[in-house]
Amino acid sequence: MKKTILLTVFSIVLLSCGGDKKNSTEAIIESGNLEQLRLKRSEIVKSADELSKELKKIDDAIGLIDENHKETLITTLTAKDTVFKHYLELQAEVQTKENLIVNAQLGGILEQLSVKEGQRVSKGQTLGRIDDGGLTQQLSQLEIQATLAKTTFERQKNLWDQKIGSEIQFLQAKSTYEAQTKAVQQLRKQIAKTIIQAPFSGVIDEIISEKGSVVAPGTPILRIINLGNMYLEADVPEKHLNTIKRGTEVIVNFPMLNETIKTNISLVNNNINPANRSFKVQVQVPNKSGLIKPNLSSKLNINDYSNKNVVIVPLSIISENAEGEQYLYIAEKSGDKNQTRAKKVIIQTGKSQGDYIEILEGISDGDLIIKEGARSVKDGQIVSIIK
Repeated sequence: MKKTILLTVFSIVLLSCGGDKKNSTEAIIESGNLEQLRLKRSEIVKSADELSKELKKIDDAIGLIDENHKETLITTLTAKDTVFKHYLELQAEVQTKENLIVNAQLGGILEQLSVKEGQRVSKGQTLGRIDDGGLTQQLSQLEIQATLAKTTFERQKNLWDQKIGSEIQFLQAKSTYEAQTKAVQQLRKQIAKTIIQAPFSGVIDEIISEKGSVVAPGTPILRIINLGNMYLEADVPEKHLNTIKRGTEVIVNFPMLNETIKTNISLVNNNINPANRSFKVQVQVPNKSGLIKPNLSSKLNINDYSNKNVVIVPLSIISENAEGEQYLYIAEKSGDKNQTRAKKVIIQTGKSQGDYIEILEGISDGDLIIKEGARSVKDGQIVSIIK
């Protein structure tokens, strides 16, 4: 009986492939007629579907009659609602707001440099000194004159309070005292510029000007960096404006360090760049190891979408039919003998992340989704689940 069934199928195939030579596949391909090619394809697809149905009937009949018929071996995964997260991947470089070159504010000889490269310093710490060119001596003279002007003013004020002396004498003494005081203050500010101080706490990254060199206002002296205040800045396409907010989860990967950290978006700029239709986001980077440096390359994975209750499956088990519908197979019990069969299920998919995709419709919690063997089974085929 089995041989008779197989001969019947063979006859059907011959009939579908035979016929008029003018209408044969080879002849139509040689003609180059696009309309005829499309028509022939539709005929073949229809025949293939009919043959597939016939083959299924035959397999079912064999399965019922032949006790030694081998079932297709498969593995399954149980559909279970879980959390799905989609991430937007962007490139970014490490930056710091405290990466500064300290320049000379006054011209002269760099007579003292009390730090070395790699040394940690505190905010306000003296790093070096520029020769003041005699400003200290000038300050001493001005302070003496200011002291005299103060004494003169105080005595003149006492006399004026007693209605002794003229008003002009009192005003001249007051004016001289105020002028001398301002001159002293101004000179002190000039002298203060000869002292090079750390603007913030950090590490001396580079010594640019050596001790004894002649510097002018604006000459670079050294570079100081604070590695504890690092951040990443990236351009995000404007289409993600509604999904990316301050506090959004970010996974940062540093390929050169083989290090991954989890953090959040700390700042979302309000301005849209008209040149590339994007907006900037900043991500604070904890630097406990001290290995993260300015301008280090990184990959940002920003969580722009989450679904807290959805089934996810591997992309590899999903197929697509001629109508563009996506489908997969599930295993379920059916028939008089309570056999396990493969069932084709049309599905609706959502976003994908890596090798997995979310299933929005078609699969229910608890379904046995065919994993290994998903590409080889047919709808209704008897299968055996490998435990």
